[in-house]
Amino acid sequence: MKALKTSLVITTYEWPAALDLTLGSAARQSVLPDEIIVADDGSGPETQRVVDAWRELIPVPLHHLWQPHEGFRLARSRNRAIARASGEYLVIVDGDMVMHRHFIADHRLAARARSFIQGVRLITGSETADQMLRCRLLDLGIFSPDVQRRRHCVRSRLLSRLLFFPRTGQRAIRGCNQAYWKHDLLAVNGFNEAMIGWGREDNEIAARLYHRGIVRRNLKFQALAIHLHHPRRAPQGFNPNDYVLNDTLERRLTWCERGLDSHLAGLKGRMFGRSAPAMRPSGLRAVERA
Repeated sequence: MKALKTSLVITTYEWPAALDLTLGSAARQSVLPDEIIVADDGSGPETQRVVDAWRELIPVPLHHLWQPHEGFRLARSRNRAIARASGEYLVIVDGDMVMHRHFIADHRLAARARSFIQGVRLITGSETADQMLRCRLLDLGIFSPDVQRRRHCVRSRLLSRLLFFPRTGQRAIRGCNQAYWKHDLLAVNGFNEAMIGWGREDNEIAARLYHRGIVRRNLKFQALAIHLHHPRRAPQGFNPNDYVLNDTLERRLTWCERGLDSHLAGLKGRMFGRSAPAMRPSGLRAVERA
């Protein structure tokens, strides 16, 4: 059977210490992705230094796609990474997610036609997150203190299969741990860049995928990851992005006007390649910018 070419997309903004742990967990994967793309929504030089240091460690191409910070533009950042990705299958995580060592292997085994995958997360409290960052810890156990959703420490293929069925609801959609076929993302024009500011971009693209007959499968008890605690970012009151989501739902849209297609042609600049595994910081290098 032909190996599934997989791109790991990591979104980040101005939390280099968390990104360092995320990249450390990517480096120790039992099955490495074919490439890693850091989709950066305008971080400063310290984030670039973290990526450069890990580029010296990870034996697959590690790319850094940077765009100016002009508000929360997660949709645009992801679309740029999707356009640049060479993999046929894309695993997308946030830059504050510490992945289990079989994370990529589990996602590859879970890939199904006409489906996208919604993964899970173990949530830390602030004290445990601080300890992980300070000590560079990559693993927690079911009895670790200061965590929520302890069940997401348990990895079981049998339990996972019992819950791995098609669904099309809007509940529990979280972009911090997902996987998509690239051709499905192309078919709906990727994430909706009309959505600026926190939230709803994952629900909105899910709706357009559902309208095209693409279902969601929840991947539980596999592809485990730890979500590092951070202050709540959700806006108070009604989210303006709800207008966009509601319009997509009401009109059963399958395509967004401001999306992936604007990034498919004319990508410029050079992406930087691979190197041998030896942990040492390197000097600053250029990144591909918007």
